[in-house]
Amino acid sequence: MIKKAEGILSKIFGYHSFRPLQKEVIENIISKNDTLVIMPTGGGKSLTYQIPALIFNGITVVVSPLISLMKDQVEQLSELGVNALFLNSSLSQLDYQFNVEQVRNGNVKLLYVAPETLMLERTLELLEKLDVDCITIDEAHCISEWGHDFRPVYREIATLKPRFPDAVFMALTATATPQVQNDIIENLKFKKSNRFVASFNRDNLFLQVVEKTFPLKQTLNFLEKHKNQSGIIYCFSRKQVDELTAELDEHGYSVKPYHAGLSDNERMQNQEKFIKDDISIIVATVAFGMGINKPNVRFVIHYDLPKNIESYYQEIGRAGRDGLRADCLLLFGYGDINKINYFIDQKEGREKLVAKQHLDKLIRYAETYTCRRIPLLTYFGEEYYQENCGICDNCNRGVKELTDITVESQKFMSCVKRTGEIFGAMHIVDILLGSKNQKVLDKNHDKLSTYGIGKEHPREVWLSISHQLIVRGLLTKDFEFGGLQITDRGYAALKGEVEVKGKLDVETKFESKSITNLEYDKKLFGVLRSARKNIADKSGLPPYAIFPDKTLIEMATFFPTTEKDMKNIHGIGEAKYNKYGAKFILFISNYCQKFNIPVVSSNIINKRNVVGGIVKKLKYKIIGEEFKSGKSVDAILNEYNMKIDTLVEHLSKYSNLVEPINPVMLFNILECDKRTQKIVYEQFEKLGVELLRPVFDAMNETVSYIDLRILRLNYLFQNKN
Repeated sequence: MIKKAEGILSKIFGYHSFRPLQKEVIENIISKNDTLVIMPTGGGKSLTYQIPALIFNGITVVVSPLISLMKDQVEQLSELGVNALFLNSSLSQLDYQFNVEQVRNGNVKLLYVAPETLMLERTLELLEKLDVDCITIDEAHCISEWGHDFRPVYREIATLKPRFPDAVFMALTATATPQVQNDIIENLKFKKSNRFVASFNRDNLFLQVVEKTFPLKQTLNFLEKHKNQSGIIYCFSRKQVDELTAELDEHGYSVKPYHAGLSDNERMQNQEKFIKDDISIIVATVAFGMGINKPNVRFVIHYDLPKNIESYYQEIGRAGRDGLRADCLLLFGYGDINKINYFIDQKEGREKLVAKQHLDKLIRYAETYTCRRIPLLTYFGEEYYQENCGICDNCNRGVKELTDITVESQKFMSCVKRTGEIFGAMHIVDILLGSKNQKVLDKNHDKLSTYGIGKEHPREVWLSISHQLIVRGLLTKDFEFGGLQITDRGYAALKGEVEVKGKLDVETKFESKSITNLEYDKKLFGVLRSARKNIADKSGLPPYAIFPDKTLIEMATFFPTTEKDMKNIHGIGEAKYNKYGAKFILFISNYCQKFNIPVVSSNIINKRNVVGGIVKKLKYKIIGEEFKSGKSVDAILNEYNMKIDTLVEHLSKYSNLVEPINPVMLFNILECDKRTQKIVYEQFEKLGVELLRPVFDAMNETVSYIDLRILRLNYLFQNKN
């Protein structure tokens, strides 16, 4: 049966291999074992029930809470030649009845229904007369009271098991903590052994948290690096959505709003324009996105703080579904916490407690100075030991020496003390800058000795210092009222007993990175993109339903001009080739002829694997082997145009994944003395070597990260047996 599944994967969907866990889940479903699947957005959940549906003789029913997602899935399956329909309230009475007749006559392999529609007696009576092989429950976290989107009707689905004894039941979600997973299993009475949890790590998403100072300016700076790219900006309120949309429109961006205050028709039109690439940016409240399966969303900005990690993870999950790089920016402001707390306080009992816990974990994520994936994945019960993911802001900063900010810290905390430890950072900064705003004058804070003593730094720097003092435990923040209080460690620093190190540079540079490792022809990609848009508009489909960007990028890399080559491109199966293959071969051939590009048939699958292999190897393996062979540090740095801290990171990865390496050639750049080195080795014994932050803290931040990495390399080499 799995051979049949592999054939369907290639012939119908145009994919050449399964993603992690897909094959195991499909085997389990085909064997009619009830199954819970936890797989991140963009991880290929849909295929785990769509392929079994095409193997089973009967019908597969897919329960989805989202009308737009049903429509999108049915459109994409129809493009692949798969018989799929949906039943929901968006259909006219005539269309609804037509679809019912198609189902009744056995002409449908996949039927998408809303949970409310499924639980109607007329729907159940219709299905009971059919051979129902599988009932798939999408967005299954809605079953759990501990989930972030609980819907009581979902819990009724479990009562259907006796009515469909021959159907395998399947529950899927992208966001479920272990507690939520257990609740789903208990409600649906699944066997625990039939739980498949893929990694929550979306390693193509660049995660970045920036202190929210001047959010409009920060957003415009970010968008400048993402011109003509598709993206979503999430705001807390309707008013904020409208204001930001107007600002971006004034700055020349192709943008529309989306929130519950708009008419149904306007919301639908704006969403359609976004899906069909008629506009680039949608500014929205959290009401937007649940049904969006647009794979080429290149960025998600959280202009305001989301309410919890599940919401954040789900919202950033709408970016990069095609597997190409996408950027996720969170503007983190403490004022946003007060807004969320206000709404949490309207809740009662356990619901309020759970909401507070969720918010607290989100704040910890935003404030972390280690790899962002550690707290994010730990929240979902996944262990993540890689110290440098290479694709988040904290890991990408490299090794930067911290500046002595003891004097700045003392100024700030002295002002906190003199104002009674009841005011927030914004007010403290106003005093330090000598502001004449009404609140400062009304409180007589212009008479304080700290008034105007911080004019050497701009507002953003002082706000950054306040954040650093909180993260380092010198200040605590009352999240309910926003006031800052000094801790015992803070008082020690205030007295000069503790040196405080941090950064005074808060300028955030948003880099424009390539979305793929492939060296593709940008001009040809533009030609193919334009052709795709024209075909999509004529067909009334979103462009990605024709081909996703990943497919066009491979075309612009490998220049396929034969049927064999075209069918080896990602995402091109039989139906897609028969519909569009000849047209795109013609576009590519004409382009090659126009620019005198030689056309040679080649083994695209092998070329793809070679390109991917080289890229992966260059990250650490080649560097490790060069270093191990005895090539000098300077020679490696010059040849690969890298900094010393990047070299040390590559060697650390080589040491972890291949074998421990002798770092003796790096000893001449160590700054700490022999005595300090000995203490560091003792800390490795005590605290372990997986993460360096605990050792950095234990050494009172006196040993640089680059020294710690070199010493860890030596520790691992000396203890390799």
